[in-house]
Amino acid sequence: MDAVKLQSQLEQHRKTVSFDSYDITVRQLLDMVAEGSIDIAPEYQRHFIWGTDRQSALIESLLLGIPVPSLFMATNSDATWEVIDGLQRLTTMVNFIGDDKTIQRVNPECSRLRLESLEKLDEMNGLTFGELPKSVQLHLQTRPVRITVLNDKTDKVVRFDLFERLNTGGVVLHQQEIRNCVYIGKFNDMIKELAANPDFRAVVKTTERSERTGNFEELVLKFFAYFQDREKFTHSVKDFLNEYMDRKTKRFDDENHLKRLFEQTFRVLAEFLPQGIVRGSRVNVTPLVLYEAISIGVADLIEGNTGIDGTKLREILNDAELKRLTTGATNTKNRLVSRIAFVRDRTRL
Repeated sequence: MDAVKLQSQLEQHRKTVSFDSYDITVRQLLDMVAEGSIDIAPEYQRHFIWGTDRQSALIESLLLGIPVPSLFMATNSDATWEVIDGLQRLTTMVNFIGDDKTIQRVNPECSRLRLESLEKLDEMNGLTFGELPKSVQLHLQTRPVRITVLNDKTDKVVRFDLFERLNTGGVVLHQQEIRNCVYIGKFNDMIKELAANPDFRAVVKTTERSERTGNFEELVLKFFAYFQDREKFTHSVKDFLNEYMDRKTKRFDDENHLKRLFEQTFRVLAEFLPQGIVRGSRVNVTPLVLYEAISIGVADLIEGNTGIDGTKLREILNDAELKRLTTGATNTKNRLVSRIAFVRDRTRL
């Protein structure tokens, strides 16, 4: 072990995190949810997975004064809080104590919680919050909950890292779902809009699960990142995409140009590749590296006002050299740049 190198690496990657901690009551917490001061992002809402028995156990723990893990929040630019870790716990409290409107807004698929499977407080089994004695209701509402809030001084890239590391409540979020929570702004809005583009959807073949977890949005992000910043790519795709999205969130002054380029590129691809960006005659899933090479190569030609040979574009999908550049150790800048250049040079008129 090289102690000097280890210390240098630690200093290089050490994150500066600025946070505040609060103890607030369950009632105060739910009031903040009801009034919109605490936001549960749509990317999170579909991930509520606790069953009635586990929800009931949390309510029992709160009533008995058993410590529960802190909720972790992040401060948005408008001073609202957004849940990083604690979706299951917070949604459970809403399901049991919240009003019907708040329950439906937080998660339309959930209904009011009726307690079950309690062992220590088995007299409460079968009851809703409104059916409890007023004294017990008050006792629950005044229970303190520890909240740790990442404030807005913390860099967005650090915030992404914390979302990824801290979200442990039985929910595995796709990296793009985390980006949707962290990098809020016009650029992210454009990504979501273009992910539904019919030409894009026609040529990119993916699985139903990938669609649910933000895969289309990440492919749109990759299109822009590799088109504009491919020379900055090193090895980590996650870090590369985060850094690019962070820059575009802070300054986004080429919206019209990028949107038009994306739409033109996939209009051409939908015309020349009616079966999609796939290999072989049978429609299957689009390989990610093939998607990168084809889409960015064509975008380069469009950007340079160069004609595209549709026949060559169809033929190149199964080209032996492109297969070599899109299989094996593909996650390097040299391979990335080479496969894009190969498509661009071989498909120009």
